[in-house]
Amino acid sequence: MEKRKLSFWEIWNLSFGFLGIQMGFALQNANASRILQIFGAHVEELSWFWIVAPLTGLIVQPIIGYYSDRTWTRLGRRRPYFLTGAILASLGLIFMPNAAMFTAFLPALWVGAGLLMIMDASFNIAMEPFRALVADILPSDQRTLGFSIQTILIGIGAVVGSWLPYALTNWFGIANTAQSGEVPLNLLLSFIIGAIVLLVSIIVTVVTTKEYSPEEMAQMQLSEEGNIEEEEKEEEKSSILDIFSDFKKMPLTMKQLSFVQFFSWFGLFGMWVFSTPAIAHHIYGLPLSDSSSEAYQNAGDWVGVLFGVYNLVSAIYAFFLPAIAKKIGRKRTHEISLVIGGLGLVSIFIMPNQYWLILSMVGVGIAWASILAMPYAILAGSIPVKKMGVYMGIFNFFIVIPQIINALIGGPIVKYLYGGDAIYALIASGVSFLIAAMLVSRVKDVDDKVVIVK
Repeated sequence: MEKRKLSFWEIWNLSFGFLGIQMGFALQNANASRILQIFGAHVEELSWFWIVAPLTGLIVQPIIGYYSDRTWTRLGRRRPYFLTGAILASLGLIFMPNAAMFTAFLPALWVGAGLLMIMDASFNIAMEPFRALVADILPSDQRTLGFSIQTILIGIGAVVGSWLPYALTNWFGIANTAQSGEVPLNLLLSFIIGAIVLLVSIIVTVVTTKEYSPEEMAQMQLSEEGNIEEEEKEEEKSSILDIFSDFKKMPLTMKQLSFVQFFSWFGLFGMWVFSTPAIAHHIYGLPLSDSSSEAYQNAGDWVGVLFGVYNLVSAIYAFFLPAIAKKIGRKRTHEISLVIGGLGLVSIFIMPNQYWLILSMVGVGIAWASILAMPYAILAGSIPVKKMGVYMGIFNFFIVIPQIINALIGGPIVKYLYGGDAIYALIASGVSFLIAAMLVSRVKDVDDKVVIVK
């Protein structure tokens, strides 16, 4: 039995839930640092509060991947997980900016950090099965298209989520300032809207997508991998601890991609955490200690706009990724995209004003589109069908470990090496992208048939 080819709109609906997930994720990325500063966090402490996000991903995604490989319910195999994750993430979006409601129990800063952890864990519960779902349902020759469409939806959701606070203030007149220690109304409403969109988009995917049954998946594996009788015996003896043995047996392609992912996500984490204080100080000229003035909130809203720009560029560029990859190969596509993104981040240092930063974000958007699509398209061809979920979860190690390392060392480096000036953290992120680009050439792409003549 072979997987059937899906139409464009079937693939679109398959990943539509990612629009809502990424809208919520964008709201978190663009505004969590600002909200934590409102609650009393210092700039050098931000990365420490953010550490809870990758830590939960490190734990949650492989476990969710393992169990989703072995789940079958009335809703299917992957859908119960991302539906549950969406519900929990929606609650996190609503309560995180309202952490001051719980100050009778704990300081708002600690409540906000705890809710950031819950929210990010929930995003991870929702995201990992989506990656595996695309690999489950699409044949090999449609996977690049599938992950590219997923990237397009991620971009659309992220643009809306990133621009929403700015739009509510500048288009609808909703205040972006509040009393000391309180989150502005435009942020509160943005997070509530994000929660609603997240739930609705996930429901669209749940209702419109049909997963292959375990019996159908077994037949596909038989046709793709030969005799599976021995694997079925091993499956009966399997346990959650098999994640560690699977980690040791990971395919060569996955090992090679791990280094590319490490430097890509080390750079992304630095950008997400430090963009607001970096741009507020370096571009807007605000004091390092300023985190509550109207000018700082304007800078924070503009960072949201810039994040929306890179996600918009990502969504547009993702349309062209399949054709580019077909022409020059997945590896070369990813390499060039990372170089452009790295130069974009480094260029922030020399830009004369906030409007020129749009050009910097165009470069970041090109890299972001490729980071969200190319590694997964390269990886999927090297993973056994029956272990798609667990290996997609293990692959997440190489996304969260660099973020954890950056979270631990990023704050002290900004404080002691950069003198509190976060702009240098953005330059370091750009250099990290360039290192990732150099490592792409070492990766073996099993499915890539393009041969570049030098």
